[in-house]
Amino acid sequence: MKQKEATNEEFTIDQVQEPENISDVIYSLMVNPNLASINYFNDFSELGISPDSIGDSDNDETGVFQIESTGQNLAMSTHAFHHHLQDDPKKAVEILMSRAMRKMLCFGADPVAVSALLYHIDFADPNGHMIASGAKHGLENAASRFGLKISDRKIRFDHFAGHDPVPPTIILSIMAAFDKTRALTSHKFCTKGNNIFMIGRSQNDIAFSEYLEFYHNIGNSSLPFFDIQDETKIHKVLKVLHENQLISSASPVGKGGLFFTLLRAAIPNSLGFDITTDAEIRKDAFLFGEAMGRIIVDVDPAKEDDFVDTLFEMKVPFFTVGHVTKGEIRIDDESFGYIDKMTQGA
Repeated sequence: MKQKEATNEEFTIDQVQEPENISDVIYSLMVNPNLASINYFNDFSELGISPDSIGDSDNDETGVFQIESTGQNLAMSTHAFHHHLQDDPKKAVEILMSRAMRKMLCFGADPVAVSALLYHIDFADPNGHMIASGAKHGLENAASRFGLKISDRKIRFDHFAGHDPVPPTIILSIMAAFDKTRALTSHKFCTKGNNIFMIGRSQNDIAFSEYLEFYHNIGNSSLPFFDIQDETKIHKVLKVLHENQLISSASPVGKGGLFFTLLRAAIPNSLGFDITTDAEIRKDAFLFGEAMGRIIVDVDPAKEDDFVDTLFEMKVPFFTVGHVTKGEIRIDDESFGYIDKMTQGA
């Protein structure tokens, strides 16, 4: 299970042997605290981390509120990132912005503004100025591409005399508005028989994934696959799908990759999924890779033709993943048991 650590420049997927037993990967990752998280900050829970909590992690309704005086509905989401700011700050910030946008757009909100705080930059280190400049360009480029106003930006330079340096970190907060006459789109599967699609392209990429770090013990890898042009296309098509009410749920492919995104969608209503992997993509990359620019949606069969026509017209790639089941989890015609067993861990 362990692999030799690789540097950012050296890592490729070919260095990692594809596991023969996908079930072993799934149940190994089920105990990863980043995939079965409990919000200690919010709940002050004294319970131990359990796979039971996975259905509520990364949930898409977080941060939605209403201003009482006007009745306006708003949403806010905050994201932080410190990986690879020292290597490629522009791309790292663009990725963080894209993640935040995808989360907002999935439940039907319209992001309008972003604020940024870049801190723990060592002013005595010449590299600190490169990080600040790159982060600034990434923020401005992403905001321009995504139609966001930059409401505020701050940078904090530190001097780390007498103790080890703290890695540079950026925090982004995105504010969004949404139509109060239209219901939010949940991340949860609600109806057996709905078809599951992935909007975007799968990649033979496992870089910077929980799977690579937790299962293969490789913590040093490049940033995941990312194309900002693909992101803008996906953002546009999501808005159209919401306006025409063509999707029943939407989730950005996030931590744990496609499999855990599906699991987070299935567990709340005790549903399952039957999926087929892409023969052109390594199975571990398809299921557990965390490449950017992908959304999982489920669609009522009665709306499928309109859904497909919309994606064709907007020239956005998509892949038919499978369908929602009553509770069984199947991958490539192999059963992995039922959702109630999955939540109990291995």
